[in-house]
Amino acid sequence: MNTIVKMKFGSHLYGTDTKDSDTDYKGIFMPTKEQIFLGRIPKCYSEKTKVGVGKNTSGDTDTEVYSLHYFLELACQGQTVAIDMLHAPDDMILETSDTWKAICLNKHLFITKDMHAFVGYAMRQASKYGIKGSRLASAGKVMDFINDFDTQKGNDMNKTRLKQVWDKLPQREHIHKYEIGKDRLRIYQVCGKKIQETATLRYLFDIMVTFYNAYGARARLAEKNEGIDWKAVSHAIRASMQLIELYKDGEIKFPLAQAEYLKDIKAGKIDYKSEVAPLLETLIGEVKDLAVASDYPDKVDRKYWEKFIMFEVEKMLWGC
Repeated sequence: MNTIVKMKFGSHLYGTDTKDSDTDYKGIFMPTKEQIFLGRIPKCYSEKTKVGVGKNTSGDTDTEVYSLHYFLELACQGQTVAIDMLHAPDDMILETSDTWKAICLNKHLFITKDMHAFVGYAMRQASKYGIKGSRLASAGKVMDFINDFDTQKGNDMNKTRLKQVWDKLPQREHIHKYEIGKDRLRIYQVCGKKIQETATLRYLFDIMVTFYNAYGARARLAEKNEGIDWKAVSHAIRASMQLIELYKDGEIKFPLAQAEYLKDIKAGKIDYKSEVAPLLETLIGEVKDLAVASDYPDKVDRKYWEKFIMFEVEKMLWGC
């Protein structure tokens, strides 16, 4: 395999490793002549030493190497794995090349105002565990409206359609009204659930009850520090912290300055409701503010990286 770079990754890169941590490796390779000419360039190859199911231990290793083409696509998307690899320090690099050095020299070209893929994971975790409870409140507002409507004489949620009470439907955070298609069909969206104006209030009510019960259960468990995927939450906070550093300083330094704190979060030592949830909310808000205020472009210049791939492939094939 024509290796472009190979490095230590994961907790060893972040500085969050413990005595029980496995070892992760990431890398990039140049596809073969046959793969390029026949249009069969693989995205990646992976290898795991662990056999069977169960959690990895300190003696296990996971290796994943990306083709040059796929790695640059991930980087253009702002994917966490690619951005982290681009900022790996020299002591994490096991194999390198002029191609990798050329990519790193221009890694700033991957920073944009829209790093949604990088922080999207953090936002999903925040939503999953009910930060602020604002989504629950919005769902509850809709349920209260329908209940109040149904108790009034002559009203029936089973027969009344949304379009009949359209102007009276609640509007607040996480609730939106909009139109789609040539027929301008109206849609009522609550906490991501989309309901057409032709649906009955009963249909909307049942959806809200299901959402409220499921979402509320997670939120209540989170308040007790239970039912939380601490590893996932620690990753979400780490990603947010890294993106803030990237916007402020133009780079990410590993190991992370907050490594010990992140380890405490991962171990479930920090209270979720009083500290972790507000922190995640604050970090996500800061990321959004920094993105808007930054001078970075809206999108990556993909043409530049397409030419880069062409140059590297020609160099490999014909020594140009």
